[in-house]
Amino acid sequence: MVSDVIDRNDRFRGILDRLATKSIDDYYNPYRLFEWPDRLPEDMWWMSPELTTTYGTEWAEKLTPQQLHTLSKHESINFYSLNVHGIRELLVEVVNRIHTAGFETPSEFFHHFIGEENEHMWFFAEFCLRYGKKIYKQPAGGAEGAAPSEKIQSLLVFARILIFEELVDHFNSAMAEDERLHETIRGINRIHHQDESRHIAFGRELVGLLHQDLRQTATEQELDDVSTYLRRYMKHSFESLYHPQVYRDAGLENPHAVRRALLESPARAEAEQRTFRKTARYLEKTGIIR
Repeated sequence: MVSDVIDRNDRFRGILDRLATKSIDDYYNPYRLFEWPDRLPEDMWWMSPELTTTYGTEWAEKLTPQQLHTLSKHESINFYSLNVHGIRELLVEVVNRIHTAGFETPSEFFHHFIGEENEHMWFFAEFCLRYGKKIYKQPAGGAEGAAPSEKIQSLLVFARILIFEELVDHFNSAMAEDERLHETIRGINRIHHQDESRHIAFGRELVGLLHQDLRQTATEQELDDVSTYLRRYMKHSFESLYHPQVYRDAGLENPHAVRRALLESPARAEAEQRTFRKTARYLEKTGIIR
């Protein structure tokens, strides 16, 4: 039973207590915290240029500074849109498990997690609708495929949540400190990074325990399938940043061709490796991905 593995782990229970206390101590009201200017300047970076999809490619050289700023605006809106969609999905999965058999112990922290993620979804959606007048649709795929057992389903759910949060936090932590960005942009990234550091700490511990529990009964083929699934999910998650509608909205011709060219660029593979460096190291060290 998952609960047996969790309940026997004093370290995990101690981490849960500390994280729950930290959530209470760090609590803020997002509806009062942020000041939303009517407009943000168009002639600026809306995302750190090193995080944009054109960085390190020929497109970064042939587009004008204004075009790059415009593109960064739409890539920024897409990034926060991905947060809205990703948070909605993880909330559904966590709500489905709170106060259920096997997850009794982490349910207290789940309450903090659910509340914080709901507020994150609100301020990311607020940014998108105020400054982009839209929330970009999420590309299909990435989480498809039926899991053959409840244990595998739970492991994959929380591993997906962890991968998503670590991708987002890589961007948040960089943009929170980037003085080239408007303070509104820095502010939402700063506060999200503050909360996500707790969620990532929790996620790594829980995913490790779920994998430990699964290994007791899983076949080698099932463990290989988990590894393959998560590698595919990481790739899909990163490629979601390359949205053809973003390139179209930024005024680039043949947006699908632009996307293909950027995905085929060596810069994409390097950026993906940088983004998931810590995540891949953790998943490989624990044997979750092989």
